[in-house]
Amino acid sequence: MSFATLIGADAITPDMLIVDCSFDLGDPEAGRRAFAQGHITGAHYLHLDADLSAPPKGTNGRHPLPDPDVFAATMRGIGLHKGQQVVAYDAQGGPYAARLWWLLRWAGHDKVAVLDGGLQAWTGPLEGGTSDAVPGDFTASGPALATVDADAVLANIASPKFLVVDARTAERWRGEANPMDPVAGHIPGSTNRFFKDNLQADGRFKPAEQLAAEWGAVLGDAAPKDSVMQCGSGVTACHNLLAMEVAGLCGAALYPGSWSEWIADPERPVAREI
Repeated sequence: MSFATLIGADAITPDMLIVDCSFDLGDPEAGRRAFAQGHITGAHYLHLDADLSAPPKGTNGRHPLPDPDVFAATMRGIGLHKGQQVVAYDAQGGPYAARLWWLLRWAGHDKVAVLDGGLQAWTGPLEGGTSDAVPGDFTASGPALATVDADAVLANIASPKFLVVDARTAERWRGEANPMDPVAGHIPGSTNRFFKDNLQADGRFKPAEQLAAEWGAVLGDAAPKDSVMQCGSGVTACHNLLAMEVAGLCGAALYPGSWSEWIADPERPVAREI
């Protein structure tokens, strides 16, 4: 069976490639330490900064997309084979696992799912240390998913063609001061859907029907393919993209640079709701 959005812990089998993406923006090595202390048996660790992003240049956001061939080499290095099912998880509600989910689909690999509920939902054994890998044969065939750049987002303000949805907290979207962003506010014309609103109290995603209703309210008259997801640096926006896919609302694009790229140019306009 192939899984393309979410997978339950009871559906994971030994032939799947399991990847721990746990991360902490405030302590970038916390995820690696936690992995060494205990992870799903056979899992491999990928680091948001080192493995799931390209180096930032100061003008392209905090977590630029990696080069597809470099990313493919990373995935081969942990054993990914063409057509193999991948299971991504983290312990933070799914945003970093969703980043890997999106990146693999972007690189042309559709058999990837996020562990619903994350590490907290896993009831099987954990192991410490690191996992050895026999290199796989995966190669990138993308980019296969839609993205937009800052110029397109800027042009959209004056001549709207798509709806921009911001995955950050409502406080950050409104423009309240936050140490994560040197400039507070949001892209003019954008709306807000905090990524954690996709989850139930137990950390699992809400049912597809509920997500469809809630996202329908967010999108309004905009079709999914006429929407663009963004956040602080193109990471938690992937959680919203995953939720939309679960809801059957497919085709939205990602603005990878997101707010951290947007505010690198002081000429780009900023809106606030405070």
